[in-house]
Amino acid sequence: MPLFAIPFPAIDPVLVQIGPFAIRWYALAYIVGIVLGWQLVRRLVQRPGWTIGPEAVDDLLFYVTLGIILGGRLGYVLFYNPGYYLRHPLEILSVWHGGMSFHGGLLGVITASVLFARSRRLPFLEIVDALAVVTPIGLFLGRIANFINGELWGRSSNVPWAVVFPNGGPEPRHPSQLYEAGLEGIVLLLVMLFFASRPYRPEQRGTLGGIFLIGYALARITVEFFREPDAQLGFLLGGITMGQLLSLPMLLAGIIAVLHGRHRSRRRLETAR
Repeated sequence: MPLFAIPFPAIDPVLVQIGPFAIRWYALAYIVGIVLGWQLVRRLVQRPGWTIGPEAVDDLLFYVTLGIILGGRLGYVLFYNPGYYLRHPLEILSVWHGGMSFHGGLLGVITASVLFARSRRLPFLEIVDALAVVTPIGLFLGRIANFINGELWGRSSNVPWAVVFPNGGPEPRHPSQLYEAGLEGIVLLLVMLFFASRPYRPEQRGTLGGIFLIGYALARITVEFFREPDAQLGFLLGGITMGQLLSLPMLLAGIIAVLHGRHRSRRRLETAR
């Protein structure tokens, strides 16, 4: 072991266990992230310019939670391990064994938001903007939980802060979960709060969502250079990872959304003259 390698901290992935009932840090991260996001969105939509009321946000909570769980699980099954689950279809339901995909969860939340917007006749892009502001909270907590679980570790490294993970072999590795928590969580949350502090205008709907997509995609693509690819996938064509591949469409969609919002704002200014 290199002189400066850091042993993995002895943190039990199970926070509390009473008989067969156990609360894991990972599950707690999802619960706390959803609750904090819900409360922050309720405050956000009470500011001038937003047409979604706090009562609608309360009802949206169920849709979003379902989208996160179903989308995250199905995304992992389809993107990261389709062969295994094709042979063991009943394992798809075993979410307690782990295996969630952010990109799948994102698609699940978008689908849930579309259904909710149509049922309540609310602007879909405004719902997306509100959710985009608070999503980094869940990302931060989820990555911290990944670190506690000793999973999704980084590539081998000799940096002074490299960590020897229990299931990652004897070599020290980048704590890439913490890199993601910092970039996808803290940094991206500050960026989103900065742009959300500006007056919200209907012609700019979708811009906050676009900024989030750009920020997350850039953060994820960057961290993937330090993160160990999933064992069952390895590197894809050209040395790209699945996380980077899935983030490229996000980056493109985010750029289009931001440019479209700027175009609509410019048109409104020209019309007002």
